[in-house]
Amino acid sequence: MRIDIATLFPEMCEAVLDTSIIGRARRAGFLEVYCHDIRQYTTDKHSRVDAAPYGGGNGMIMQADPIYRCYEHVCAEACSKPHVIYMSPQGRVLTQGMATEYSAKYGHLLLLCGHYEGVDERVIEEIVDEEVSIGDYVITGGELAALVLTDAVGRLCDGVLSDDVCFEDESHYNGLLEYPQYTRPQEWHGRQVPGVLLSGDHAEIARWRHGQAVENTRKKRPDMLAGKEGGE
Repeated sequence: MRIDIATLFPEMCEAVLDTSIIGRARRAGFLEVYCHDIRQYTTDKHSRVDAAPYGGGNGMIMQADPIYRCYEHVCAEACSKPHVIYMSPQGRVLTQGMATEYSAKYGHLLLLCGHYEGVDERVIEEIVDEEVSIGDYVITGGELAALVLTDAVGRLCDGVLSDDVCFEDESHYNGLLEYPQYTRPQEWHGRQVPGVLLSGDHAEIARWRHGQAVENTRKKRPDMLAGKEGGE
């Protein structure tokens, strides 16, 4: 999969994307992620990409043309038209199901990061396929949201994690929160690891984990169980 990020702060994105699992996946060739500085696509001699809004108001608006030129460059470089996502508090809120859909359905994503008071509506109408938010709140720019989406989608791509089991038991993937996890030592501050995990009975362990996942979800996120037959 290829993910391109159009941003005013590529160095901010690279600092995150070059580390941990996503960084290793990029270096191993399982995932392509490229960051593009929108300022490089302006014709303004001062590299400005923003202007005051028509009609007045606070702040500045990112101009359509530099964003569109960046988009054209990505299309030409990749020899494909990406699915373009504008990271926006007005978009639908990212879920695990959406991340799974993106990783399975699209081979190429372009994530547009807004700043200031947003971007010119005309470029949204021209190139954006959908708007996505990471929550019902406003942050300074789209970079953090784009990094969240890249991580959520990228880790589901073939080869990025060692095995599908690495994410299939995680919270939200199967509609439940994950079961509790334990490691050494067997006793800590008077608290014991549940005996079933020491039994070696893998079928019993699987049943216990499922029951704990259901109970964990019921306690922390009962809304996730709504509509599930029998509460599971």
